[in-house]
Amino acid sequence: MLYYKQFIHSESKEWIVLIHGAGGSSAVWHKQLRDFQKDFNLLLIDLRGHGKSTDLAQKIWKQEYTFEAVTADIIEVLDHLQIPPAHFMGVSLGTILARQLAEMQPQRVKSLVMAGAVTRLTFQSRVLVVLGNATKRIIPYMWLYKLFAFIIMPRKQHAESRNLFIREAQKLCQKEFIRWFKLTKDINPLLRYFKEKELPIPTLYIMGDQDVMFLEPVKYLVKKHKNSFLEILERCGHVVNVEQPEKFNTLSLAFIKNQTNSIFAIQ
Repeated sequence: MLYYKQFIHSESKEWIVLIHGAGGSSAVWHKQLRDFQKDFNLLLIDLRGHGKSTDLAQKIWKQEYTFEAVTADIIEVLDHLQIPPAHFMGVSLGTILARQLAEMQPQRVKSLVMAGAVTRLTFQSRVLVVLGNATKRIIPYMWLYKLFAFIIMPRKQHAESRNLFIREAQKLCQKEFIRWFKLTKDINPLLRYFKEKELPIPTLYIMGDQDVMFLEPVKYLVKKHKNSFLEILERCGHVVNVEQPEKFNTLSLAFIKNQTNSIFAIQ
């Protein structure tokens, strides 16, 4: 089973489940913990091969990685802990996993908060995928990862989040990087499906205005999906929860509390 960490609230029965991105770990949420713990129970999970899940030997991990299989790892933790329907929060590739989980088991998901969401691969990101697939078995994976990190988070104010992801990615090994990178072949068909099929789940996208790789596709998606909302943070890049944690925390908590209050009002 994946490594997880819980923060239990003494009174609240509401849960937020936090899902990090590729190459990261649950450490990416460290600037959310203090504010989120005030009103919610928290569940942080390290995805297979990441963070403290790197040394968990499981036979299934020797099989080809798919978005469904990686999401099933998360569901296994939820089942083990008997987590009730919760609010799910993802960052970067973690937003795809959160959306996949909502597709597989929508009854578990009260709301979605998508930080630096990946909803479509632009021309630039497709070039990166082709480059990575062509060289992933030749070039040391950290060279590739650092290159991708600088392209996605190029500015000076992106340095903290860029360095955080590079530091956490160093816990991966070359084979694990290749397994995860193979998932890129499934991204575009999956994202096209997500774009066409809207789930009746309130979804908040929080993006940085400097997220040149992923912001425009999110703008397009929100126009089509009536249950989706977009907040754009100025002078902010891809990893919005690290670069502007105060604004991110305020927006995401207000959204989640609004969904919680709406549910109680209906009941």
